[in-house]
Amino acid sequence: MQKFRATIEIIGINPFVFVPEKILHFIFKQADKSKGPIPICGTVNEKPYKQTLVKFRGEWRLYINASILKNSPERIGESITITMGFDSSDRTTKPNPEFTKALNKNPEAKIAFRNLRPSRQNEIVRYISSLKTKESRDRNIARAISNLCGND
Repeated sequence: MQKFRATIEIIGINPFVFVPEKILHFIFKQADKSKGPIPICGTVNEKPYKQTLVKFRGEWRLYINASILKNSPERIGESITITMGFDSSDRTTKPNPEFTKALNKNPEAKIAFRNLRPSRQNEIVRYISSLKTKESRDRNIARAISNLCGND
């Protein structure tokens, strides 16, 4: 883990900090890449977080959302202490078995799902997997299958 201090800034509505070059090179070496989103973990003011390091408008930024730092949009200009390292843990969200079953029962929806961008597929899988009740899962699986079949 690498440690640094940074001041929270904002771009649009998103609080973030710039990551120092020295830290970036350390992360790139750990991740064995320097392009695309890079999963990281560490602490902000000693509170653990998992996040994705992204490059936006030519700069690598760590977005400081409310799950990382409470009331982060109200803390612009505050200096925070950050530790950061590459997160090699598997972050794959497994599809809900009922969603998989529904796709297998509907070839049209299955083909449409496979033709979606991987990020869109992951978004749908994560959303359905995060639902807490069977009723909301069933309702949203039916809605997803309907939308994949071209029905709104």
